[in-house]
Amino acid sequence: MFESAREIDSAPGDPHQALLDAVHAGGVAALAAALGDQGFMLRELALRPGELFVPGEALGAAYTNVIGMIHELRSAMDALEARAVVALAESLTCEKQAEARARTAQESDQAPPAKTLLREAAHEAAREVSMLTRKSPASARHSLASQRRLVADMPEMLTALATAQVTSTVAHGTARSFAPLSPAQRAEADRHLSERLPDLDGAGSETWNDAAAAAIAAADPSGQGRRHRRAMQERHVTLRRAEHGMATLSARVSALDGAKIRKRLSLEAERLRAAGDRRGHQAIQADTFVDTLLGQEDAMVATTLDIGVMITDRALLHPGTGDLAQIEGYGTAPAEVLREELRGPFGAALTQQAEDAMGPDGPALRAVLRRLFTHPRTGELVAVESRARAFPAALAKFIRWRDQVCRGPHCDAPIRQIDHIQPHASGGRTCLENGQGLCAHCNGKEQQTRSVRRVESAGADGHAVEWISRAGTRRTTRPRAVTRPQRPPRSVIPAASPRRRSARRKRRRPPSTRPPDIPV
Repeated sequence: MFESAREIDSAPGDPHQALLDAVHAGGVAALAAALGDQGFMLRELALRPGELFVPGEALGAAYTNVIGMIHELRSAMDALEARAVVALAESLTCEKQAEARARTAQESDQAPPAKTLLREAAHEAAREVSMLTRKSPASARHSLASQRRLVADMPEMLTALATAQVTSTVAHGTARSFAPLSPAQRAEADRHLSERLPDLDGAGSETWNDAAAAAIAAADPSGQGRRHRRAMQERHVTLRRAEHGMATLSARVSALDGAKIRKRLSLEAERLRAAGDRRGHQAIQADTFVDTLLGQEDAMVATTLDIGVMITDRALLHPGTGDLAQIEGYGTAPAEVLREELRGPFGAALTQQAEDAMGPDGPALRAVLRRLFTHPRTGELVAVESRARAFPAALAKFIRWRDQVCRGPHCDAPIRQIDHIQPHASGGRTCLENGQGLCAHCNGKEQQTRSVRRVESAGADGHAVEWISRAGTRRTTRPRAVTRPQRPPRSVIPAASPRRRSARRKRRRPPSTRPPDIPV
């Protein structure tokens, strides 16, 4: 391969295209050799960097470029690995089918069922990947399933992964969430999600999960109830070992119950902190959780919680429309689930029999209806302004409902503070347009970034905020849509990053062929 590299250096034209042509001509063996050469160089630089990583005052931009290129390389490698793993599984399937035909050449009625061959090939491929990548067999099996969906039915998401528009975690998580869909529905959901890629530039994992849920609902609006009932059958509690004598306890429960538990613990922590407790907010939540579950002295007492649930009138009155609901502190959830949970409270409220329906004692579940208005194209909440320096309680609550999680790029932490995008000291107004919900860390944006500003353009509706780092990296964040966004299909391909080489602009979307389904 080194000889081929020397020949490529002397070849006329683009050396990158020449290398690409050489790999195409040499096949899989040439690809493995090229990857081996690149891997050797990168490994040597990591272990024996020499003077490469000596800090210098003028090297900040150079290191930023290196990190960005490493991220792009890692994304391309993840997409390449998906294709290679699927090809491995298909090759093993072909081998097993050939072996079965050879064994039963004279006794065709003794051939094993096709599903059995496919299952055995999938298990063998998962074992091979497990041993190659040092993953558990279960993790390798799940990875193979998501990689199959990416390669076969999700060309837009595979392209986004290869071009570093999304991370491998996002791509595989989206593929797993698309598992209940049929191949045609999966392709439709993939198209819906690709249209939202420009709006999800600064999205965190929770925001991505919401976008994936909206794409699933758009592709299969009538299947919400079915998918939720199947997920409800998987309720469980898991205990995992953590470091230094600690443990992580997690419970898979319904969305509304999870939002209630989280808010109740947070309110209790805030109450104790206000009373002088010097433990951290998270530590108080953990201690209170244990005390309450085990019935100890410091357990929480029953109380009434105010949980914001946003649901369209269509979904509330007519199921099967495909609209999702939004739960404060959680995100999107199937509307059918909330219709069942809210039917009792709303029925009691509408018939003015709340006291009789819920009883005179105990924390009753009472529904208060408020009309909220959304932007016709983006689905964001829209409303009012104030002249006060601090955001009034009603406006602050509205901003929490609109943003739902911290608006910092790639941060999905709970909102702790309502921030002026343009600082009040610099003339920023206390209004919905100049407000955003942030966690405590991201609220130090003035010290962490070059600038954070509200951006508006003719082709971008809604509340968009651009964050620019000290090194010049730009990310744009938007609120989560409460209703399904309505916008024309994307027809313009976003411009490539300026740090990408010109050769990369010649990339074409790889063709996608659907391999046979293999149960895993």
